[in-house]
Amino acid sequence: MQETNILITGGAGYVGSVLIPELIKDGHNVTCLDRFFFGADFLSSHEFSKNLTLIRDDIRWFDSKILKKIDLVLDLAALSNDPVGELDPGKTNEINHLGRARVAKLSKENGVPQYILASSASIYGEQKDIVTEDSKVNPLTAYSKANRKAELSCLPLNDNDFTVTALRFSSIFGLSPRMRFDLAVNNFVLDYFQKGKISVHGKNNRRPFLHIKDAINAYKLVIQSKNNKINGQIFNVGDDSQNYLINDLAIEINNSLPNPVEIETKDTKDHRSFTASFSKISNTLGFQTSHSVADGAREIFDALQHKKLIFDEKMITVKWYNKLISEPSLFKKFQLGNKLL
Repeated sequence: MQETNILITGGAGYVGSVLIPELIKDGHNVTCLDRFFFGADFLSSHEFSKNLTLIRDDIRWFDSKILKKIDLVLDLAALSNDPVGELDPGKTNEINHLGRARVAKLSKENGVPQYILASSASIYGEQKDIVTEDSKVNPLTAYSKANRKAELSCLPLNDNDFTVTALRFSSIFGLSPRMRFDLAVNNFVLDYFQKGKISVHGKNNRRPFLHIKDAINAYKLVIQSKNNKINGQIFNVGDDSQNYLINDLAIEINNSLPNPVEIETKDTKDHRSFTASFSKISNTLGFQTSHSVADGAREIFDALQHKKLIFDEKMITVKWYNKLISEPSLFKKFQLGNKLL
């Protein structure tokens, strides 16, 4: 693969901290722009760090000169899920929509040839029919609404000299150096490990899921693809076989682990429920998944059981942000000049 200079915004996050080492293994030079609210130890201390530049900055006001000589921007920076998005919907729009629209616009102005937006299948909201990339979207939360607005701002910038692609990822699961337990699969495994039972909210909701390693392979596949296949395109990223009723997801995880436990069902105010089709990315780019929900559940359980992974408060994103907000002395450590958020 030809060496490229890649800028990843939000690169110290759940997906980015797995993606960066893989891109460097492929021979790329990577610049990571992030606020590092969850730390950067893994990236800064790893053996690949000589091929990595870390920039502590914000997509809303970084100096565009860092885009000079960049060949590709992977825009992952965002307030990362629905509960966090609801803490301050205005701020969520400012970052997840306007911030990423700014990254795309500046990338084009500075001659970057390619931009990939990390969007989310959550923008489909509540749907009865199987959704494709051409389906009408129905974003229900501040997070999903901002994702859709980012698509609408970024995709029209696509032209022959600036390739824009939006990837609508399924709900991701699996191990990461910046581990998260506020994702359904990961959370069910933590419940199993800590409580000896799995708590299910919204058992009849249906969602698609995707192992983090398959998400990384999707990024790599798009990077390698010819422009005529990805120019101005939206792709759902996942696998038809990994659309699950939430209750069935819990049962599969329970059955994949050593000793099945009680599954407790509770009501939810979350009405996101849809089944997605992934035929476009499969037929156009040849994307296929290699890792199942059971694979991911066993990996996480093994890491917890053997203390390779120790749960802490940073692994529930909304709780960590609430702690930062409620403790000014802690939050001030992340100040950039005279700016906090």
